[in-house]
Amino acid sequence: MSLIDSAERLSQRALKLARVVAAAGPRRALVKTRTAAGMEHAPVLSYCQAKTVIDVGANKGQFALAARHVLPEARIIAFEPLAQAAEVFEANFAGDQNVELHRLALSDSAGQARFHVAGRADSSSLLALGQNQTAVFGVSADHEIEVTTARMDEALNLADCPGPILLKIDVQGAEHLVLAGAPQSLAAIAFVYVECSYISLYETQALFTHILDQMAAAGFELVGAFNTHFDPALGPIQADVLFRKVKS
Repeated sequence: MSLIDSAERLSQRALKLARVVAAAGPRRALVKTRTAAGMEHAPVLSYCQAKTVIDVGANKGQFALAARHVLPEARIIAFEPLAQAAEVFEANFAGDQNVELHRLALSDSAGQARFHVAGRADSSSLLALGQNQTAVFGVSADHEIEVTTARMDEALNLADCPGPILLKIDVQGAEHLVLAGAPQSLAAIAFVYVECSYISLYETQALFTHILDQMAAAGFELVGAFNTHFDPALGPIQADVLFRKVKS
């Protein structure tokens, strides 16, 4: 990593921390559990104005904390299979009756699966970590555990969820599996905000063009890409991409 790249990452982290400290709810979580809210997602949350937020790959609640700050009345339904991260999530939202957490890994099938836990837990995945994950982010595999998987269509009933509904997916390379298990759910969802990679970071990972095709087939159009990570040697690595349902 070059000195310029290091300085840029430090600048981005400093800006994120400043946004967290400036907001009361995220600031409390930072002090209570050392969880930094994903305030870089605030513009997208503000644009979508969702009344229900489905957070797949919730980790400690980084995205959900930003959602609660921007959308204080929204219902939040989260999924996180890692026990330690889920415990922190629950601590961050203790007493919030409009937040629910399911300790599941959403995928294209229900059952049990091996889960690859990384040295940095938020890089853990249903997919094995690839060489680029180590080369770009310095993250490697640590150990494996068994987790319970479910299809979104079977794990959620969106009939009683107020709309518009925003689905956020950040599951470290397995985003295409979540989408494959959610055809019925997608019919009720207005926006999908998904982390997409331009190069393979995990084994058998589906890249941006595949996700784009999946979303088009489900009746969604591309809105834009946000928070792009750029590597000086490899170019654009990944971004958070927003899709919206095509109006009939």
